[in-house]
Amino acid sequence: KPLMYSLALAGSYTGASIIDDSPIVFDIPGSKPYKPVNYDGKFRGPVQVRYALGNSINLPAVKMLAIVGVEDTLETAYDLGITTLEPTQETVNRVGLSLTLGGGEVKLLELTSAFAAFLNKGYRVDPVAILKVEDKDGKVLEENEAKLGKKVLTEEQAFIIADILSDNQARTDVFGPNSLLNIAGRKIAVKTGTTNDKRDNWTVGGDSQRIIGV
Repeated sequence: KPLMYSLALAGSYTGASIIDDSPIVFDIPGSKPYKPVNYDGKFRGPVQVRYALGNSINLPAVKMLAIVGVEDTLETAYDLGITTLEPTQETVNRVGLSLTLGGGEVKLLELTSAFAAFLNKGYRVDPVAILKVEDKDGKVLEENEAKLGKKVLTEEQAFIIADILSDNQARTDVFGPNSLLNIAGRKIAVKTGTTNDKRDNWTVGGDSQRIIGV
């Protein structure tokens, strides 16, 4: 959802833009009608983009994806290092509008790395496994540092998404005011995601210094 909404922010939408959280059925030629639902089964009517993303509401997200486009969202995800979502026609056909609800398989490390762009002014940051190698005397044989890569998002896109994901009030409707996502004294941008059948839950969060996926 954050990757998709970042594309909406590149167009005419802002965090305050209104999108309707109401039932909808997409009639897609060659496929069964697609009727997305919200995690909690509720409908909230008109909501701001900020609260739709903060609360991770499904229906507004699917409607927004239909506007910004599946292919463009795949291209952004791929540019941010998510290799399992190569922006081909086969992938577009396979994931469709369910993409923004997790309809395509991803690797936790790649998803975590992609989210780092929101906290690094839009720059991709590839993970580095080995930071330093020393010999027995403490002499540094090799040293690596995480470096900014390709600029995929504008600084404005990245800032607004990170601000929404760190806004505890924006997620209170679903998560409550005192969830484990709210860390006292720290401003942490965080997003959860649940797999089909509500079997597994992933959480990615962090700040400009560190980002963690679990």
